[in-house]
Parts: sequence; structure tokens; C-alpha cells
Amino acid sequence: MNDSHHSAPPDAGSAVPGPAMVEAFAHAAGSIARQVPGGASGFKGVLLHIHVAPEASFEMEELAEAECVAGRGIVGDRYYEGTGTYSPKPDTREVTLIEQEALDALARNDPPLQGGAIALAPGDHRRNLTVRGVPLNHLVGRRFRVGDVILRGGRLNFPCKYLEELLGLPVYLPLYNRSGLNCGIERGGVIRPGDAIELLDDDGA
Repeated sequence: MNDSHHSAPPDAGSAVPGPAMVEAFAHAAGSIARQVPGGASGFKGVLLHIHVAPEASFEMEELAEAECVAGRGIVGDRYYEGTGTYSPKPDTREVTLIEQEALDALARNDPPLQGGAIALAPGDHRRNLTVRGVPLNHLVGRRFRVGDVILRGGRLNFPCKYLEELLGLPVYLPLYNRSGLNCGIERGGVIRPGDAIELLDDDGA
């Protein structure tokens, strides 16, 4: 991985068209989940870390704050720029999240799906936002707030062999079904570590 050739991101208001991405609730998983009552409620989570990478395979950079642009992504991230590994395949990946609890479980080898404990730093998993106290698997097809930004849960993220190759660690199986959530941005704004995360109803402002 190389982080020595960073280019300045374009201004968020730039006329440069964004990459083609499926709108979160238009994705099959999100659209079906929206019609099903339920999902987690009453939780109060928190944003722990924000990471972006300007291009595919570049090292993730931690940010003290990030600008989220509705329908596009996080300014400076490879999926905002259209330079991500999977950018040629339109999908819901404006913002990706992962639970700190999943990383803690890997560090305990819980359940024992690999030869031993795997310690992943917040920048290693290559998701944009690391969160705590947020039941991401239950937020497919749901609207929720991170600080003043509103996200739409599109589909669960699945691990890939590409991540194993980048890290040199057997993370594919232990991350399966707890690899995070791909989201669209409904209302943009600036987010910072420490921001509260909570569920919204469909009519929430």
C-alpha cells in the first residue's frame, strides 16, 4: 500500500460528476428491508473513527472531521472520487461503517474461526466509519443519524479476498456477516468522532 501520492480532493461543490452508484433504498436489500417492520430501535451509538483513502489500495487516513456529500460520499475518499477498487461496479458505497464490537471479537478470536486472535486497527478494515453501540446488521433499509448527517442503510458489506491480500491476514471468514454496512447519504454535513448515532423513523427530519 502506498500513501505517498495524494492529490487534493476537488471542492465539494465542484461540477465534476460523481461516480455512478445505486441509491441506498433502490438497492434490492434496502428496498425489501424497508417494507419489513422491525429493526433495532432505542440504541444510542457513537462515532469513534473516520477514515478515507484517496485511491484504491492506498493506506487509509484518519480524519478529525469529514464532509459528507449527499448522493456522493465523503470528500477525499476513493468512492467519492470514483477511484475505488469497486467503483466500476455501481453499488451503494457512499459511506461504509463497521462495528468496533466486531473488531473486539476478532481480537478475542470469538468465535474461533481462525488460528488465533486477529488485531485490526481502525484503519485496517478499510471502512470509512468505525462505530460503537450501533447494530449495523439491523439498519439495512433504515434511516439513521450520525451527528447532523442522515444516512440510509443500503446493504450489508461482505468481506473480500482483496482485503486479505492487502492485510496479509485471514480475515475473510471471521468478518463474514459482520463486515459492516454500505450506506447512502440523504443529508450531508460535517461529522466528527464523538458524534452520536441514532435511528430515525421514515419521516424523521
